Amino acid sequence: MASTFWGALGGGGLGLMLGGPLGALLGALAGHVLVDREGAPFGPAPRQLVFTTGLVALAAKMARSDGVVTSDEVSAFRRIVEVPPDQQHRIEKLFDLAKRTSAGFEAYAEQVAGAFRDEPALLEDVLDGLFLIAAADGAIHEAEHAYLRSVAAIFAIAEKDFARIEARHARRPDDPYLVLGAHREMDDTELKRLYRRLVADTHPDREIARGLPEEAVAIATKRLSAINAAWDLIRKERGLSQSLPAPEPA
Repeated sequence: MASTFWGALGGGGLGLMLGGPLGALLGALAGHVLVDREGAPFGPAPRQLVFTTGLVALAAKMARSDGVVTSDEVSAFRRIVEVPPDQQHRIEKLFDLAKRTSAGFEAYAEQVAGAFRDEPALLEDVLDGLFLIAAADGAIHEAEHAYLRSVAAIFAIAEKDFARIEARHARRPDDPYLVLGAHREMDDTELKRLYRRLVADTHPDREIARGLPEEAVAIATKRLSAINAAWDLIRKERGLSQSLPAPEPA
């Protein structure tokens, strides 16, 4: 995200544009008291604003859920949420405000879900980012897992999709197939086609082309790495070559 976004966190304009509990959070950061401005003549909030502010707020609430924030989790958070050094204090304050606010995580999750109702892939991006942070210390703890399930439910993410996302981070023996959303009964051709489609759908260049923030691109990069690693395990298990089927005609 452009540094102008982070610099603007010091003012109230972004909060007014966003409205709702996330807008109130930005308003608190700016030192203003904001109310839900639904219907105000500011137009829809930019996706980048909803995505990044929602991810920060939900990550902060997840940190509160288990009462512990490890250095690994902080490092993972910083790898996903890229902030110019001169704005680092603002994002840290935003994270701290979200952690301490009386608003429950449900309010933030519902606002994000409403904003991206027609773009479920973005909701998966947010959940994937939260998984990356939770798993950074080598384990997803019980309170974190329960929290992630609750967020997924608000996002209307199906159980099978939650399991697929979780598999990219939980490291179970059946990971390779689950990561791809595949099953062992699929033949080689089906698997190759599925893998090729996933790579096309997940590639970070796609996120960049859609004008999404660096946070979404970082999450997509991690996801593509997990998909490639899973495919490599399956390919070796089945003795497949690295070549993929030719693209199907549109």
